[in-house]
Amino acid sequence: MPTPERTSLDAIVLAGRALLDEGGLDALTMQAVAARVGVRAPSLYKRVRNREHLVALVVDAVAAELGARLTEAVAVPAGGERDGDGAATTDALTRAAARVGALARSLREWARANPAAYGLLFAAPERDLVSLAALQTSSGSVLDVAADLVGPERALPFARTVTAWATGFLAMELGGGFRLGEGVDEAFAYGIEVLAGAGAGAGAGAGASAGGD
Repeated sequence: MPTPERTSLDAIVLAGRALLDEGGLDALTMQAVAARVGVRAPSLYKRVRNREHLVALVVDAVAAELGARLTEAVAVPAGGERDGDGAATTDALTRAAARVGALARSLREWARANPAAYGLLFAAPERDLVSLAALQTSSGSVLDVAADLVGPERALPFARTVTAWATGFLAMELGGGFRLGEGVDEAFAYGIEVLAGAGAGAGAGAGASAGGD
């Protein structure tokens, strides 16, 4: 009696992630993953419904990977000190602004090291396949830092603004869109400075407004 072919969902996702890195989204096929994990394609369908399901699993894995990377980048204690009116103190805002920079730099480093995975998560239509749970995990640290900087009520708009700037910048950088010579690193650092400074100002202003009520 022949030995049944066996593999695990984790092994399938790892194989899909490796194929994505090696050849981009076009390389992520059921046949290629089956070959990578050492089973025939029909056996793969016992665990993965179709290619869309396979891509969705890889998208979730990429989101979780990025989320862990961003969480690690801001693992230092948050600046949570508040004054008597509930406003963040200057030192707390400074630390929160620094953590915005840490997030942005970590995202850029990860994107440059994993361009295919970055594109799958932020640029390709398949990004819409990411599950809500994976999306929440990957964005959790961004929202936490934003809340420290501008307050909980403005956290989501600020997080979206930072994400839009960073992903737009990286789309140009990875796509060769900066064609005016050197200075890309300086431009990225300047963008962080502007956004973090604006956020710190908004956080201080919100605290002052609350204190005056």
